[in-house]
Amino acid sequence: MSLSSTQTGAVTHVGNMRAGVYRGKGLMSVETVPIPAIQPGEVLFRVAACGICGTDIKKIQHGFVRAPQIFGHELSGTVVEVGEGVTRFRPGDRVVSFHHVPCGNCFYCERKFFSQCAGYKKVGLTAGFDPNGGGFAEYVRAMPWIVERGMLRVPADVTFEEATFVEPVNTCLKAIHKARVAPDETALVIGQGPIGLLLMLLARLAGADVVSSDPMPGRRKASLRFGAAATFDPVSHNIDAEVRARTGGRGADVVLVAVPHPERVVEAISLARPGGRVLLFAQNDPVTRIEFPAAAVGVEEKEILGSYSASIDDQQESAALVFSRSLPVRELISHRFPLENIAEAVSLAARPADDTLKVVITNS
Repeated sequence: MSLSSTQTGAVTHVGNMRAGVYRGKGLMSVETVPIPAIQPGEVLFRVAACGICGTDIKKIQHGFVRAPQIFGHELSGTVVEVGEGVTRFRPGDRVVSFHHVPCGNCFYCERKFFSQCAGYKKVGLTAGFDPNGGGFAEYVRAMPWIVERGMLRVPADVTFEEATFVEPVNTCLKAIHKARVAPDETALVIGQGPIGLLLMLLARLAGADVVSSDPMPGRRKASLRFGAAATFDPVSHNIDAEVRARTGGRGADVVLVAVPHPERVVEAISLARPGGRVLLFAQNDPVTRIEFPAAAVGVEEKEILGSYSASIDDQQESAALVFSRSLPVRELISHRFPLENIAEAVSLAARPADDTLKVVITNS
C-alpha cells in the first residue's frame, strides 16, 4: 500500500492489500487485491477484527453464491480516509459498521420489516468484487447510506474484538423481541454455539428462566458458565420430560432454534406449549425443507416465527449492550486467527471442536 495526495491535499490510499477470497464451494484463498477506491460520501477503514458468522460458513461451504467474493460482515476498524462531503467521521475514528441499512420509507420499513426492504438487501460494504461485507480483508469501503446510518463510533475502552459483536447481538436482540420473550417465562434455546449463547444471554436479560440444549459437552459447560439455569444433551436426555417438569407439564413458553438442522425444528415445535412460540433463527438457506404436524399450529395454536438479520431500531441498544459489557462477548471468543490463516479459521468454525465458540479474524 502507498499513500498519495490529491489536488485538495487529502490523503488517498492506493495500491494493494491482502484478502481472504472465496473461490468456490469450500474454497478460500488469501490473495493480493486492490485497495477499494472511495467516492464522495464514502469512507475507507482498516479492518482490525472480523467475526466469522454462520451465514458466511453456509455461503462458503455450500456454494450458495457465485465466486469470487470477499465475505465478512461482523467487523470493526479504524477510519483511514473519508470522501468528499463526509462530516460524521474522520481519519483515526474507531468504528463498527453494519453492512445493511434500510431505506426507512418503503412499505416494509413502515411496518418495521426492515430486512425485507429492497434497499436493505443492497449490501453497502465491500472490499472488492460484488459487495458482500468485505471484513475478510485489510481494508473496506463503506458506501454513503452506510456512512450516514450504519456506522457507529467505538469507545476508546472497548476492544475491536468486542465491537465485532454489535451486529450479531443486534440480530439476536431482534429475535428476542420478535419472539416476545417475557419475564418469568420458560425459554429453551436449542444450540449453544456463539449465536445460541447470545440468545440465551439476551433471554435471561429479558427476565426469562432459560434452559438450553447442545450435543457438545464444551458448549453445555459454557452455557452453564454464562448463566443458563440448566442445559441438556439432546442425545442422552429426554428434553421433553425435563422441560415439562419445569413448566407444570405444559412445555416451554418460547423455543429459540439456533441450529440449522430440520429435525431440531420439529423437536422445538413439540417442546413448545400450546399457544407457545417457536423462533427459527438459523433456518436461512434456500434449500432446506421442514415437515411438521399441521395440528401443532392449526389446533394447538403454536406460533412459528422467523427472524433474519439486524434491525436498525435495535442499533443503539445492541451497541450499548456490547460497549457497556452487559454481555460478556469477549469471553465468547475461543479462537483468533490472522487473515493469512482464514481457510483454517473457516474450517474450524464450520466443523467446531468441543472448545470452539466464536472464531475471529484479526489484523495486526
